Amino acid sequence: MITCLIIDDNAIARTTLKHLASQVKDLSVTAECADAMEACNLLREKKIDLLLLDIEMPGMNGLELTRNLGNKRPLIIFTTSKKEYAAEAFELNVADYIVKPVTPSRFLQAVDRAREMLQSSTEEVKMDTDEFIFIRDSNIIRRLKLDEILFVEAMGDYVKLYTTQKFYAIHTTLKAVEERLPATSFIRVHRSYIVAVSKIDTIQEGALIIHNKPVPVADAYRSALNKRMNIL
Repeated sequence: MITCLIIDDNAIARTTLKHLASQVKDLSVTAECADAMEACNLLREKKIDLLLLDIEMPGMNGLELTRNLGNKRPLIIFTTSKKEYAAEAFELNVADYIVKPVTPSRFLQAVDRAREMLQSSTEEVKMDTDEFIFIRDSNIIRRLKLDEILFVEAMGDYVKLYTTQKFYAIHTTLKAVEERLPATSFIRVHRSYIVAVSKIDTIQEGALIIHNKPVPVADAYRSALNKRMNIL
């Protein structure tokens, strides 16, 4: 169950978000707050996974609250009537940014993204040697063998590293990951995908099949892929 806190100075907005959240089976609204200071006090007492946070509020605004909560804050989905804060908001590594009015489909999309991030619970990646990636999972450093990585997918401000068991969502760019993965084992096949060459099962209809999952191959990368795989 994902615990959620709604923070908005508008009572109607809080009611709308609470109604939307009630329709998501694994989302539980722990409380609602009308201002940031009230939220700060509550967060000292309760463990919250996700904040549905307005930006423009009296006193401390949502951006200021986010900065004050530091790196160990809950995941945040901003819900605001203004578009102009989006760039600043995403610099704070929030899960999503919804411009009001909040529609059910857009709300579900944002919650799905937050859910994926919570499941991975990953904050950063560090390369140690050519054989391992060390992943900071909450307060634990987990070792991920490069040989376990099937493929890598860019998704907005995050990159997903897929293994046979799960994926890890990392706040970085695909270019940064590509620079750290050994070129002897991995190859770029699309502007949004990098694959482990040894994990490719088949190529069919313009896509790679890796562990029963299709990965698209862009025309710009097809020649290099064919050469790399030494296709006869």
